[in-house]
Amino acid sequence: MKKYLILILFLFGVFRLSAQEYQTAISVHDPVMIRQHNRYYLFSTGWGINVWSSADRKSWKKEQPVFSKAPEWAVKAIPEFKGHIWAPDIYFHEGKYYLYYSVSAFGKNTSAIGVATNATLDPDSPDFNWTDHGKVIQSFPGKTNWNAIDPNVISDEKGMPWMVFGSFWDGIKLAQLSKDLLHISAQADDIPTIASRKKVPGAPNPPAVAGNPVDAGGNAIEAPFLFKKSGYYYLFASIDYCCKGEKSTYKMIVGRSRSIKGPYLDQNGIAMTKGGGTLVLEGDAGWYGVGHNAVCSFDGIDYLIFHGYDAKDRGVPKLRIEKLNWLNEWPLVVEK
Repeated sequence: MKKYLILILFLFGVFRLSAQEYQTAISVHDPVMIRQHNRYYLFSTGWGINVWSSADRKSWKKEQPVFSKAPEWAVKAIPEFKGHIWAPDIYFHEGKYYLYYSVSAFGKNTSAIGVATNATLDPDSPDFNWTDHGKVIQSFPGKTNWNAIDPNVISDEKGMPWMVFGSFWDGIKLAQLSKDLLHISAQADDIPTIASRKKVPGAPNPPAVAGNPVDAGGNAIEAPFLFKKSGYYYLFASIDYCCKGEKSTYKMIVGRSRSIKGPYLDQNGIAMTKGGGTLVLEGDAGWYGVGHNAVCSFDGIDYLIFHGYDAKDRGVPKLRIEKLNWLNEWPLVVEK
């Protein structure tokens, strides 16, 4: 009897370990995904940057965070920063993985974007080691009318790297990166806006919505992501308000351009610099809000990777992966 009891306890312990290690409905915020060999890796907002891995994009294993402690440069640059890192982006270039990430004070443009590199994403590989290269770009209250968070990196048709980033203030910004992908090439006062909710470029920000930081204003656009397809650059962005659980109103919009520099126009021909943007997906009865997306292609199929605030679970942010179809060369979400 004792032998059977030990066996039962052992099996129960294994089951509990498995349930803790692998989850199917994981809670994430600001997810981005990439595949290395036969395994998918997901990076998201969290202490030290949350990391998950999966063989099938359904069952996810929680990996160790990228940083075991807050990067020293970030602590010095952002006094309020304690190690909770936002909105990472993963980019593969010439055999190396570049992980861009945001450090910020909430509701302020006291922010910076950093970057770390690794030869592999497999934590069991002897080559696995994250090397932090520090600050890529920084924004300052009263000096820059933009916010250095939510980075996404892409190369143009000539192979030159660009970073799109931004949140609130003057809107979404686009800057060319240095060839080593570690710094912004442009001067801080010469970075163009490529998307905004303001219908008149350069106009004062709309007033902040009640309950939101006054400094950020009401130009509620952020989380840009650029995706190349069929000769176009598609600029995805999230509008309205995240991070409020059941009061979240997040939704995703898109515009496109033949040039990476824009202008990005929606389906009605309205420029995203003038408040344009075609709706991609919004909340419904099951999800209070949806947003901060990435777009990935696996085996010839495009996917929208994002988080939604689950109406069936107290507005907890959950990972969502939806197939992305294209109708007349415009993205169309095919929900399960």
